[in-house]
Amino acid sequence: MVSYELPMGLALIAVLFMTGSLQMSEIVRNQVENGWHVIYQPLGFIIYFICALAECNRTPFDLPEAENELNFGYHQEYSSMKLGFYLFAEYINMFISSAVMATVFFGGYDIPFVNEAGWGLSPLLMTFISFSVLMIKICFFLFVFIWIRWTIPRFRYDQLMNLGWKKLIPLALLNMIITAAVMLWLKK
Repeated sequence: MVSYELPMGLALIAVLFMTGSLQMSEIVRNQVENGWHVIYQPLGFIIYFICALAECNRTPFDLPEAENELNFGYHQEYSSMKLGFYLFAEYINMFISSAVMATVFFGGYDIPFVNEAGWGLSPLLMTFISFSVLMIKICFFLFVFIWIRWTIPRFRYDQLMNLGWKKLIPLALLNMIITAAVMLWLKK
């Protein structure tokens, strides 16, 4: 698990360098003013997305499910409501990962290329529109999670460890160092 949680955190640190804050509202405000972070941090987004797939045990990283292929893996031990709660928790994890991706990399509740402040709508209606935009972005990422599960075969444990330790962590560190260097260079 550590092999993909470290690069996930490092990908977020690069974005935090750009915003200078841990508040999600400040991260979204920064994206409204300067453009979405996925434009400036495409490698960070790809690393975060791959790690989110692994964190949520989605294909191609659904290794706990593949342990006993003939007995359905962890499904063998659970039935009825216990299995339902287990699967529900996995989908909640997917929802949270999608919400973080939408907020940190895709502007959160911001409507792209539109200045909502100039519309002159009531605050309640603007809140509803902003919430709807965020939910559309989250649903898009949920669709991508499910779509990938249908199309990509799973990795073996050694392949996942090689991907995490030998590729994702060095890429995430490189991305973080380059982002820090660019931020320092821009401040001069």
